[in-house]
Amino acid sequence: VPMVAPGNVQVHVINSTLAKVHWDPVPLKTVRGHLQGYKVYYWKVQSLSRRSRRHVEKKILTFRGNKTFGMLPGLEPYSSYKLNVRVVNGKGEGPASPDKVFKTPEGVPSSPSFLKITNPTLDSLTLEWGSPTRPNGVLTSYILKFQPINNTHELGPLVEIRIPANESSLILKNLNYSTRYKFYFNAQTSVGSGSQITEEAVTVMDE
Repeated sequence: VPMVAPGNVQVHVINSTLAKVHWDPVPLKTVRGHLQGYKVYYWKVQSLSRRSRRHVEKKILTFRGNKTFGMLPGLEPYSSYKLNVRVVNGKGEGPASPDKVFKTPEGVPSSPSFLKITNPTLDSLTLEWGSPTRPNGVLTSYILKFQPINNTHELGPLVEIRIPANESSLILKNLNYSTRYKFYFNAQTSVGSGSQITEEAVTVMDE
């Protein structure tokens, strides 16, 4: 098997889900056989927004021939990763380069895990929601938009409310009685807004 590990491994993080890794080629005489390519082993160490450490699954990408760089797609935003590089010949793999740590920046969050509308009265509705399963960063706020829907399914004016990220419920007051409302709800990080979930609810007709 090859004798030495690739040197000078560098990682260039391109965005929250993509990185490029470079390495110096090993001297050909140390390959001790036919150079088939290089293998990059990489794995997520932890999410920076949650402290949970799950079972670590190592991923392997093979770059054929004498390439000295490769792309690592499909990374998770706002996470800490490690990687190393090994040279491959027909017999097997050489030793691993020292582990290199890199971090991906924040991305936009997934949609809130649920939106529930309860306790309808003449002029109010109570909203409860769950935080996104993948925050992909530090949540800065939630954005709630809503508008009335009349009997012919036309949409009325849209109202937008920004809600602090640590809230998980809200009582909407001063609504019209016996009116259907449509709600659009999403979470935000400093990068931008995540995908929204929608829900509808009706205020009470009369007491």
